[in-house]
Amino acid sequence: MMPTAVPVPFPRAMLAALAAGMVLAGCASMAPPYAPPPLPVAAQYPENDPAGASAPAIAWQAYFADARLQAMLTQALASNRDIRIAALRVEEARAAYGIARAEQFPAVALGASGSRTRVPGDLSLTGRPMTSAQYQLGLNVSAWELDFWGRVRSLKDSALQTLLASDAARRAVGVALVAQVANGYLALRELDERVALARATVDSRAESLRIFTRRFEVGAISKLDLTQVETLLSQALSLSAQLEQARAVQAHALAQLVGGPVDLAPDTRRFDDASVLQPLHAGLPSALLAQRPDLAAAEHQLRAAQANIGAARAAFFPAISLTAAYGTASTQLSGLFDAGSGAWNFAPRLVLPLFDAGRLRANMDLAEVRRDLAVANYEKSVQGAFREVADALSNRRSLALQVEIGKTTLAAQSERARLAKLRYDNGAAPYLEVLDAQRDLLTVEQQLVQTRRALLSSQVSLYAALGGGAPAATFAD
Repeated sequence: MMPTAVPVPFPRAMLAALAAGMVLAGCASMAPPYAPPPLPVAAQYPENDPAGASAPAIAWQAYFADARLQAMLTQALASNRDIRIAALRVEEARAAYGIARAEQFPAVALGASGSRTRVPGDLSLTGRPMTSAQYQLGLNVSAWELDFWGRVRSLKDSALQTLLASDAARRAVGVALVAQVANGYLALRELDERVALARATVDSRAESLRIFTRRFEVGAISKLDLTQVETLLSQALSLSAQLEQARAVQAHALAQLVGGPVDLAPDTRRFDDASVLQPLHAGLPSALLAQRPDLAAAEHQLRAAQANIGAARAAFFPAISLTAAYGTASTQLSGLFDAGSGAWNFAPRLVLPLFDAGRLRANMDLAEVRRDLAVANYEKSVQGAFREVADALSNRRSLALQVEIGKTTLAAQSERARLAKLRYDNGAAPYLEVLDAQRDLLTVEQQLVQTRRALLSSQVSLYAALGGGAPAATFAD
């Protein structure tokens, strides 16, 4: 018959102490109560159009109707290195939060040890050599802090807010990337249109040069007229070369943003403004706090700083930790489970800070200064967001007016060039008048394309400034 082990009553008390400690680990934090700072901006934007939809309510797939742009955005959100780095930052913060959260609970480990010791005769009390052995097996709890003052919980709360801030920063990177790719694509399409206009001008002036060369050969025009036509062609060729160089550079930048190979073949079609230009309603500045992930990240960082103040305050109070072990011990390996082999150890430890040369006070001051820095950074982020929306609204209104003026100017300039050519053909004006009219016409054509693209970019900027296109949150705010 197997021997019956003698019950050891203390482990019940030890388990009760551990259970009480786990309950105390949920004590309230000593961090100051959180109150969001007042918005350091006006209650309304300087100008706003009440018509239109809310930007966060429109996914980028619906806002950007161009198929090529949609494909680029999809690839960029999957392959861009900034997005990848931001996602890894979230995983880093998640692991740090897991470590901080685990500090609230005791770490229980299974330990086994064995040793044999020989004492020589001249050191032995009996005067004869002695050999002894000891074997142990049990569960150990090492230096678990009872969180009476909420220090561990405050550190856990800080790690959680840092994790939420990292996830919000990841979404802010996504918003910025959507805007960057969209603006890069618009710039590429602008250059495509400008290159097409320049090439058409080159073809037209090359044909004019052919005609004028023939007319000069038969003596119908002077050498001056011929050189003026050659000058027009040279200017168009130079502009075309410059624009093609700019397009190549823009294509390289867009490919880097997308994060991989992408079809950037020139598109000679006129870009459809309606595929991007959709009415958006800015709403009130207070709505940005819920719409923009970068502001959410700044607020989570402020909450993390608040929690660190709680941990710094708790460090002024006594720290109580438990070290305990329960198992069996014997001088024989085979006797570990014999009756009476039970062994336990229970060692509470209290540390009360008395003198630390001002270290705790300095740590408290550091936590408070970092909280103040987080407040200033939050307020700066809010002001920056307000300005971005206000600028985008002003640009949208001003550029829309400039586009209309540009269209009127282009129509007038086209008519001027036609009349100047007609006057020259009838001998009523020198060719210098035609030269000036055609040069100005090319400039106006190029400027109108640039203004149209700037208007589209202002709409993209407004969409991003209002928090549109943000990826889904990994964690609930």
